[in-house]
Amino acid sequence: MSTSRVPVLVTGGAGYIGSHAVLALKDAGWPVAVIDNLSTGFRFAVPEGVPLYQGDIEDGALLARIFAEQGTRAIMHFAGSIVVPESVEKPLDYYHNNTVKSRALIAAAVAAGVPHFIFSSTAATYGDPAVSPVTEASPKQPINPYGMSKLMTEFMLADTARAHPLNFCALRYFNVAGADPEARSGQSTAGATHLIKVAVEAALGKRSHVGVFGTDFDTADGTGVRDYIHVADLASAHVLALEALIADPARSLTMNCGYGRGFSVLEVLDAVDRVTNMKIQRRIEGRRAGDPASLVSDNSLIRATLPWQPRFADLDTIVAHALAWERRLSEIRTAQIPAEA
Repeated sequence: MSTSRVPVLVTGGAGYIGSHAVLALKDAGWPVAVIDNLSTGFRFAVPEGVPLYQGDIEDGALLARIFAEQGTRAIMHFAGSIVVPESVEKPLDYYHNNTVKSRALIAAAVAAGVPHFIFSSTAATYGDPAVSPVTEASPKQPINPYGMSKLMTEFMLADTARAHPLNFCALRYFNVAGADPEARSGQSTAGATHLIKVAVEAALGKRSHVGVFGTDFDTADGTGVRDYIHVADLASAHVLALEALIADPARSLTMNCGYGRGFSVLEVLDAVDRVTNMKIQRRIEGRRAGDPASLVSDNSLIRATLPWQPRFADLDTIVAHALAWERRLSEIRTAQIPAEA
């Protein structure tokens, strides 16, 4: 698939997934800029030479200036809040950050005539599916505000695309994990809740244990099952999706983005033990609010629609890259600590 490489604005480009999308775009020769309020992102995650605008996607004047300065023709939208249990505790924060602010961003795109929009959606839009793997046609019944806030944005994009010259692709991610194979970026958030991130932190002595939240799910070993996708494979899917939107401006897409294979919490922890050649401490705890038993993708649509060839669809590889990044992150943070006078 060959298309012109138009200027892309990545929202949340200093965060975990957004920074990998920036790397994938930059590596492939796309002009790219970032907007991030740095509430959960990091300046060091934005590659040298990529313009970084520190600000909020709700700031219409700032967005208009960025679009004009950068000649933006496409948006990849990652900015938002992502912690499921927190969304249950703070629903209005999530509807504001994920839905209201997305509306502002979409409105700014329409006003500026930006024609292409890639949206970071989620498998949480499916809720607790009765049938797994889930297809894009499976019922959308979110069981937490996080999933609903993302689904509402999908609806806004679909309605906007019908009314204005804008096409979009909503990619419904499953569980994103791992790090850039060259250790240029990775999951850097302190106190992150992603299982593989937590487990490699425990392996390196940054945590005393890993919590296993629920052992009474209707799964083979009683722990939650998820479809883990390497963040670099996810980033490449975004670039291919953008190419597809540019190639056919009349088409919008909504697709699952996962490997179609699930692993339980205990299977993931076993993989971390294998890769690190040690045994991390596991602590059995109660279920968390809003956690479904199993979320595994049917990825046949994205495979049929895009020339997407995952390169890292191996759990031990995902863990190894996450571990390498965690070690690199320790070096970065040590280097940032000012020497005592």
